[in-house]
Amino acid sequence: MAYKVAIDANAGGTNNGNSANDIIEKDYTLLISKYISERLNDLGIENFLVRDSDVTLSDEQRVNLIKNKYGNGNNIIVISNRLNKGGLNGAEVMYPLRNNDKLASSITSNLENSGQTVLKYYQLRNSSDTSLDDDYLIRNTPNNQTIVINYGYVDNASDANFLKNNYENLGEAVVKAIADYAGVTYTPVDMENYYIVKKGDSLWAIASKYGISVDELKAVNNLKSDNLSVGQLLKLPTKSEDNNDGNTDEVIYTVQKGDSLWAIASKYNVSVDDIKKANNLSSNLLSIGQKLTIPVIPNMNQITYTVKKGDSLWLIANKYDTTVEQIKSTNNLSSNLLSIGQVLVIPSSSNFITYVVKKGDSLWLIANKYNTTVNQIKKLNNLSSDLLSIGQKLLIPA
Repeated sequence: MAYKVAIDANAGGTNNGNSANDIIEKDYTLLISKYISERLNDLGIENFLVRDSDVTLSDEQRVNLIKNKYGNGNNIIVISNRLNKGGLNGAEVMYPLRNNDKLASSITSNLENSGQTVLKYYQLRNSSDTSLDDDYLIRNTPNNQTIVINYGYVDNASDANFLKNNYENLGEAVVKAIADYAGVTYTPVDMENYYIVKKGDSLWAIASKYGISVDELKAVNNLKSDNLSVGQLLKLPTKSEDNNDGNTDEVIYTVQKGDSLWAIASKYNVSVDDIKKANNLSSNLLSIGQKLTIPVIPNMNQITYTVKKGDSLWLIANKYDTTVEQIKSTNNLSSNLLSIGQVLVIPSSSNFITYVVKKGDSLWLIANKYNTTVNQIKKLNNLSSDLLSIGQKLLIPA
């Protein structure tokens, strides 16, 4: 049976959903939903986003969109991404009275493996008619395998911080569960940076194999104990390579259908000759899948940002205390669309300075020097560990 997946991002438009600790539900549910959709596309699983932008949808409209797209077959998986509020700590997974707990249980296990606490996975009966599900979306998508996932409580600081730093890991947990349930071979993102736990593995053995410490491995995976389970996906910490002169960064770009050297050069604000020189190219011909090294030469007085999966102009602007319009103006953008790997120049702000890591530096020393905290520097620079490399550029709160 070929499964299809409808992915619903809760709230949207005039409905912000639950908000606290700098988390707005409608933004993060859309980020997670888009991530899940992209990864399902990678795995060849047909899917669609019930809401793919910041629009207002009623519960009835959501149900109708799902029915009109996929109907009421039992090969349809509906994932409703939500955030909770109420002061508790942890995720919750709800599934229909009509279904068994196989998919819900798998999602729960994977969320736990990602480092998130899961309070429960459960069914909930309507108080007025106990033969019916309580949740509107579950109740009105009959026969579908509808799962409601509340990823955490936005008014709990621990949940909020975990969500900000790990929403992709949470989305990946759901992707793996769907792939396993649908009988589709699951391939993690960038297998070079991941390890799948095998029988007999230990954190010490894995850490030794990759030349890292157990503490580094636990930190990057948010592990609270040394326990592992067969099939568990572990992220491997990566170390930045030193640049030749400390002033040049390199981006690896994979050529896609329709690309040209001129288009790629324009995207990264470099010249065609720069790209040809960096890759020893004698002509302008490209082939799909070809790997290109893009030399990115930033002004040391500028802040540059490389777009990642799930990014939006709104999130980037908030992170760097600027506005969407200022970023668009600085980068000559005519729309809000971004592409992964795109390099943006962030409008200069007196709120940040750029620091180049030197021999002997540590996050603790740098934080003390600039009267800030290690956590603030890590958050601002998307650092998952305390490892630094000489020549690495850090943004420091002024």
